[in-house]
Amino acid sequence: MINKTVSTVSEALTGIEDGMTLMLGGFGLCGIPEKAITELVRLQLTQLTCISNNAGVDAFGLGLLLQQKQIKKMIASYVGENAEFERQMLSGEMEVELIPQGTLAERARAAQAGFPAFYTPAGYGTEVAEGKEVREFNGKMYVLEQAFDADFAFIKAWKGDEAGNLIFKGTARNFNPNMCGAAKITVVEVEELVSAGSLDPNQIHVPGIFVQRIFQGTDYEKRIEQRTVRSKS
Repeated sequence: MINKTVSTVSEALTGIEDGMTLMLGGFGLCGIPEKAITELVRLQLTQLTCISNNAGVDAFGLGLLLQQKQIKKMIASYVGENAEFERQMLSGEMEVELIPQGTLAERARAAQAGFPAFYTPAGYGTEVAEGKEVREFNGKMYVLEQAFDADFAFIKAWKGDEAGNLIFKGTARNFNPNMCGAAKITVVEVEELVSAGSLDPNQIHVPGIFVQRIFQGTDYEKRIEQRTVRSKS
């Protein structure tokens, strides 16, 4: 039986080095690979290129790597609630490539499927299209976008089995499934790790063929990016 489990996050990150390109799943603070990020901070890696929908907040998620100046380039769709990200971008300390959210998802999915590039209408006529090939199809202009080329993809799933089959919950399904298998090595952390064959095949979102390493994390914070409450009447 296939077994892709590793016992610790340290073992899961074996082989990672300075200057590598990393994909990190999640949407806002939902479904982010908290344990992998914490280990990246501990390893004090530098000159990293990070691909993620956003960069967390100042003291959580990718914001922890930003605080330590470990990221050389950030590829994201928006700045989010992160003042340090904004500061480093505006000061020129960090290179930033902001791209449409759908394009980010599709560049990951193209890498996952083995497509080198694809055409999209998103960004045509804007700064996004500068320096890129454009082409007309059926009277509409499209921009050629290249698939991502990443060394590691770090994924957070709700439940997984020893063979790497994954189930996501709620908003965590944003970007995480697309990034599985989109890098040379895909590392998944799950809240619940079960034996192979325990998951209902009809409930599996990503099959284990897209995963190289999987481990069970504990004590996830699952912070809320913006909490809005009202007093009881």
